[in-house]
Amino acid sequence: MFLQPLLAKKIIAEVKKMYEREVIIVNTDGLIMAGTNDERVGQFHEGALICAKERRSVIITKEDETRLKGVKAGINLPLFFDHDVIAVFGLTGEPAEIQPFGELLRKMTELFIKESRHLEQSQWRERMLESFMIDWLQLKEWSPSFLEKAQLLGVDLSSRRQMILIQGYEWSPHDIEQMARSWKSSYPADLFIRWGNERILINHEVPQHEQRDRLLRKILHICSFANTASSQYTAAGAGRAVASSSLTDSYEQAEKALAVSLKRKTPIFEEDLKLDMCLTEISPGTRNEFPQRVLGEALEHQELMNTLRTFFHHDLSLKQTAEDMHIHINTLRYRLAKAEQLTGLRFDRTEDIVTMYVALYFLDQDTK
Repeated sequence: MFLQPLLAKKIIAEVKKMYEREVIIVNTDGLIMAGTNDERVGQFHEGALICAKERRSVIITKEDETRLKGVKAGINLPLFFDHDVIAVFGLTGEPAEIQPFGELLRKMTELFIKESRHLEQSQWRERMLESFMIDWLQLKEWSPSFLEKAQLLGVDLSSRRQMILIQGYEWSPHDIEQMARSWKSSYPADLFIRWGNERILINHEVPQHEQRDRLLRKILHICSFANTASSQYTAAGAGRAVASSSLTDSYEQAEKALAVSLKRKTPIFEEDLKLDMCLTEISPGTRNEFPQRVLGEALEHQELMNTLRTFFHHDLSLKQTAEDMHIHINTLRYRLAKAEQLTGLRFDRTEDIVTMYVALYFLDQDTK
């Protein structure tokens, strides 16, 4: 591995924040790649070349300035990565005075290089996983290059798979890494992929005897972590387990489940959306007209509509609805009575409750 000029410049920028004297980074051929003095960039540094070849620190004295090309009094320190010298770190000044700083800055620089390398490898794998998943969802037939990628990534294409979509906020790479590590501690064969800025896609390899409760607990754990990392609610939708060749079906199901999860504020499995599946078969015209016909004047009262949504979200519980909305239970009763008056529907009749729920469902799904 060789240190790239761009990374060398980043290192110099960080060093300048804590060290005021002149600092340079030189490649193993003795050419200065970056430094606090831009005029020296591109010049040959004989002391750094000796340092790189002999894998040792080289002190440059005032006398050396006359016999070695391109040097200034100071110290040159080799930078190591996996036991190889990848560059030379140079500080200008009185050697005895700057040597303690030199050792400290060298160790800091080597750590910075290792972290950058780790991040680079992680990002490369992320891009490869994302590209692989796009191919998996779009290809009608698996190409030789796709099969080669699957083998490289260790993906078993003969197993049953289930797609899970998690939507939240723009998590940092550190957040994603932590969530991925947590998930893969339970499901090491799964693919955990950042899917755009606000989504995570989990390609779940379904065990032979999958325990749904265990999977749900893991999804809830990830959502809980994600909620902590951002102020926005994190939703999750899971498709059904399918053959690897039918993964697109599971992905589309996960999309539907996610849309419902965003409303209900709880993870949703597509297989549980029995009513939703029936309602999607109703014509667009009916879906658009139905809310107006059922809810009528109530649609003009935003506070009342939010109350109805919260009431249904809490399964018609007066106590939970009042607590969630931070209102007195008598205020809630008044609003529900107002809804009955405006719609002509009653909350003590099952048919009317279903009618109002379906109207709200269509209103939130299909109208602006």
